[in-house]
Amino acid sequence: MKKGASSMHRIQSLALIASLLVLWEGACRVFGVSSLILPTPSSIAVRFVDLIVSGTIWPHLGATLAAVLSGFGLGVAAGLVSGATISLVPAVERLVYPYVVALQTVPKIAIAPLFIIWFGYGLASKIVITALVCFFPVLVSVMAGFHSTDRDQLDMMKAFGATPMQILLRLRLPSALVLIFAGLEIAAVMAVIGAVVGEFVGAQQGLGYLITALNFSLDVPGVFAVLIFLSLIGVALHGIVRTAAKRFVFWIRREQTPITT
Repeated sequence: MKKGASSMHRIQSLALIASLLVLWEGACRVFGVSSLILPTPSSIAVRFVDLIVSGTIWPHLGATLAAVLSGFGLGVAAGLVSGATISLVPAVERLVYPYVVALQTVPKIAIAPLFIIWFGYGLASKIVITALVCFFPVLVSVMAGFHSTDRDQLDMMKAFGATPMQILLRLRLPSALVLIFAGLEIAAVMAVIGAVVGEFVGAQQGLGYLITALNFSLDVPGVFAVLIFLSLIGVALHGIVRTAAKRFVFWIRREQTPITT
């Protein structure tokens, strides 16, 4: 029954997007909308295939993927370690967290040129910008997860003589996993934004750089086609995180499964 409902939802979702594309195509043709303003889905599809067949997309796609994956990994690692440290050491939270928040309030597009100056036009600057964008959602999710630990369970483990490491691995971390993965899902989407921001500011290749080049040549269908590639990267990375969440937070699914007699 559950698989049938899931299949029906997929069919409905595909039918919705197909209807929207048909409406989009028809409106552009009926009202004679210029491709410089809003290209038709068919023209976008032609450019999408052309970018693949001509091989134009591959070096740029590889550069963006490297920035997204490396920056995501670096930002997640920093967020996990920093979030755990701040949560477990109250003095660090009082002293450091306000400055972390202040850093996060600075628009990344405003400081991206500084990273280009410090790290150059290569991959390093894109990785740093992406990591910085991913860092804060993970940090906040880890802190919220650790602070949500049940106080009674914590007191019970301490009463039975559990060490701080045992409490961390057997209580705090499992209790925080749901919120941590929620932060990872946000970071997975933000990673693509961070990489493209870095490529907009200064890059020698990458999908953001390609969008800028196509925009200068007024190739609007090509710009939309590149946006599809960016969306696919974000969806794929988000799907990987969700799959990992289902693997490591399996008890949530069991709790939500209805009990039948």
